[in-house]
Amino acid sequence: MIEVGRQGAFSVNSVGVERRPFPLSFSVRQAAGMWVVAAGAAQAGELADLLATAANGSVAVVSLETNSYLDEDWQSLRPSLIAADLGVPCTVHPLGSWASGTYGLAEEILVLDRDQLPRLLDGTWAPYELTLIDVPTGATPEQLDELALVLGTTGIDEPLLGRLGDSSRFWFSGHDDCYLWLETRDSALPAAVLARLLTLLAGSAIAALTDRPSSCVPEPEPCLPERLMATAPHWIGALDTATEELVTIRMAALPDPWQLDVPIPQRADLTAVLDVRHGTWRITPPE
Repeated sequence: MIEVGRQGAFSVNSVGVERRPFPLSFSVRQAAGMWVVAAGAAQAGELADLLATAANGSVAVVSLETNSYLDEDWQSLRPSLIAADLGVPCTVHPLGSWASGTYGLAEEILVLDRDQLPRLLDGTWAPYELTLIDVPTGATPEQLDELALVLGTTGIDEPLLGRLGDSSRFWFSGHDDCYLWLETRDSALPAAVLARLLTLLAGSAIAALTDRPSSCVPEPEPCLPERLMATAPHWIGALDTATEELVTIRMAALPDPWQLDVPIPQRADLTAVLDVRHGTWRITPPE
């Protein structure tokens, strides 16, 4: 069961001047032996447990920008100060001024035990830019410098994990606490992300029907997102009907990854159905 609050990514984001409900979007492909996922809408805190489970010992926070923690000049606080305020133990590796202005890099890298990631991204604040990569426990300063160099010299469309040997299992980039880009060696992680997105979308609909601050929503079994991924690589999902007992999501396959300027299809190639009472999900043909 996943606790879905009233202020999740699907609830606070909207599309167009009409402020239509934000759709689920999910694209997956393989590149250089990795799985690459582009998806939305999800806050980093809503995926923190999945990333922690997939991590190789520790997680490095290599970039973090937020309006939730600002200094006297209205600039984002350093990640280490945010972690200290939240009481999250970590080590700090300074990169120095050479990293300033390099996309995807802060001037310092935080390294924390993977079990501390959900505590860091606890939902009380929002990063509008966040880059995470897992590293081996006890990563040396030299290894972290090498990691920063790879991050700073990798092109936007160039696979990154392949340049790091076998030391990292995922690289996560979050934008506006809504959109995510993920590279991973873990074949189970893309399906887990898609299952979480379905759960969050259904949970946002249930939250809108109740006065409760949050609701506990069951996640689909892995076979359901795996079936969707085997059917097509690019999907968009929109709420169809929602009651406190049944939530249906229209799933439409797309030829390419969804973009904001692409209209949300009214058709459904498949329908994902959550039976709230019995706590089960199923995929059905469209009516």
